[in-house]
Amino acid sequence: MTNDITFLNPEFLWFFIMLLIVIGFDFSFKKLKNSNFKVSSLKFLNQPSFKSKVYPFLIALRYLAITFLIIALARPQILDVSVQTKKSRGIDIVMAVDVSSSMLAQDLKPNRLEALKSVAKEFINERVNDRIGLVVYAGESYTKTPVTSDKSIIVNSLNEIVFDGIIEDGTAIGMGLATSVNRLKESKAKSKVIILLTDGVNNSGFIDPNTSANLALSFGIKTYTIGLGSNGNALAPIGLNTDGSFRYGLTKVEIDEKLLKTIAETTGGLYFRATDNKKLKDIYDEINKLEKTEIQEFKYTNAEEVYRIFVLISISLILLEWILRTTIFKSFI
Repeated sequence: MTNDITFLNPEFLWFFIMLLIVIGFDFSFKKLKNSNFKVSSLKFLNQPSFKSKVYPFLIALRYLAITFLIIALARPQILDVSVQTKKSRGIDIVMAVDVSSSMLAQDLKPNRLEALKSVAKEFINERVNDRIGLVVYAGESYTKTPVTSDKSIIVNSLNEIVFDGIIEDGTAIGMGLATSVNRLKESKAKSKVIILLTDGVNNSGFIDPNTSANLALSFGIKTYTIGLGSNGNALAPIGLNTDGSFRYGLTKVEIDEKLLKTIAETTGGLYFRATDNKKLKDIYDEINKLEKTEIQEFKYTNAEEVYRIFVLISISLILLEWILRTTIFKSFI
C-alpha cells in the first residue's frame, strides 16, 4: 500500500507564473513610486518604528493567501493505492528423465545425467507456483515422485537419481511418456506439461511412443521433448571392468530426433536438441519462459481531498491582513 499526492486539476498551477509576474511588477512599481532626496544629516529624523518595519510584510500575507488559493484550485489529493495479486491455478509439470547407462556419457560435463540434474534443479526452484513430479525410465519406467508443490522433495529425489542397474537398461520412450501421462491425466491444473528427455532411440518397452503421444493429446497434456547428446561420437560406457566399474569408449550418438519432433508436434509442444551444458540450460530457460503461471494484479485507489485545508489557510491569511490593516496599521498610507 502506498500514499501518493497528486493534483486533480494541475492546469491551475500555471497561475503561479502569473503570480510571480504580478509580484515582480508590484515591487518594481513601488521602487519607482518612492521619491529620493539627499540630506546632509539624518539626526533630525526619527528612527523607523517597529510597525513601519513590519508593515511591508502585509503584502506578503496577501501573496501567500493567493498561493494557497491556487493550490486549492488545483485540487490536491492523497491517493491511497493498494495492490492485490491473484495467482491463477498453477501448472502441473512432470519431468521424464532417461536414466539408461548412456546417460553417463561424458560429452556433457561431468556427464549427461549430472549436467541434467544441475540444470533441472534450477528449473524446479524457479517454478514457485507450480507442482512438479518426476518420472524415470530406461528399459522400463516408474514414478520417482508424484506431482507435488514441495520443491525440496523433488530436488532431493532428483539428487538421488543414479544409474544403478535396478531397472532394466534400454530406452523405453513410450513407457516413460505413458507413465508421465498417467501422473497428469486427472490433474485439475490450468495447464499440464511433460518435459521428456532422452539421449537415445526407443528400443525397449511395450508401449509405442506415438500411442503415448496421442494419449497425452487426449488429456490436453503438452509435451516438450529434449534430445541430449553432442553431434558425432561421445565417450560412454561400453562394458564393465572386473572390479565392476564402467569401461568407457567412443560410441556414436544416436537420437531419434524425428520421433521426438513428432511427439512434440502431436501434443502442441516443441523439440529441442542439447549438445552441451550451456545449450541444455538455455533450453530449460526457454521452457521456463514459455510456460508461465498467469498473475492478475488488481489496484485499488482511494482519493482523500485535501484542498479544503488550503482554502481555510488562504481565507485565514486574507482575514489576518484585513484585520491588521484596519487596526494596528490603520494609520499607515
